[in-house]
Amino acid sequence: MKLGKKEFLNFSFLFTTVFIIFTVLVNFNLLTKFDFDTTLILQKFIPQSIDTLFSAFSLIGNAEIAGLFLLLILLIFKKLNIIIVLLLFVLLHIPELFLKSNLSHSGPPIEFLRTIKLFPIPQISIPGEYFSYPSGHSARTVFISIILFVLISRLKLSRNTKYLVYGAILTFDFTMLVSRVYLGEHWTSDVIGGSLLGAAFAFIGILLI
Repeated sequence: MKLGKKEFLNFSFLFTTVFIIFTVLVNFNLLTKFDFDTTLILQKFIPQSIDTLFSAFSLIGNAEIAGLFLLLILLIFKKLNIIIVLLLFVLLHIPELFLKSNLSHSGPPIEFLRTIKLFPIPQISIPGEYFSYPSGHSARTVFISIILFVLISRLKLSRNTKYLVYGAILTFDFTMLVSRVYLGEHWTSDVIGGSLLGAAFAFIGILLI
């Protein structure tokens, strides 16, 4: 079934609404035990030998690298609204940074941190003290993945080929999102919130490509 503009707008509204409700739950600290327990479970059952791989995903999810990846996707698919989609990608970070600077939700304590600094990458630094909600890595990952998902669906490929690509995208997303919690960079609620935010913006972007 092919989805039209109305359906994409409805999806965007749905994810925006759920994001707002979820943010209220986070604001009232109703997910604290859930966050703590999921981090403990992931760090208990995932071997530390995977730290390097997960740390590499952290680099890929940085705003600069993710932005270049999005630009590459748009160029490959020869979309005319590159500037508009990239602008949405930038605007995505406004609610992220606003909440991180205003919603008191501290990230996991240093004891949970397992990230390995592989090599330095130049990053845009914004001064100020920030909390952890929502996860920017998660928002960017979901934003780009949904757009890529829809672009792939419009290609004249066999069903099996499309399913193979979809599976690769979902595997990448799952690894990225789990890595944020496992590495002690974010709580699970941060990742869920970021994913909802990214999805809301992505479905607006789909209308323009």
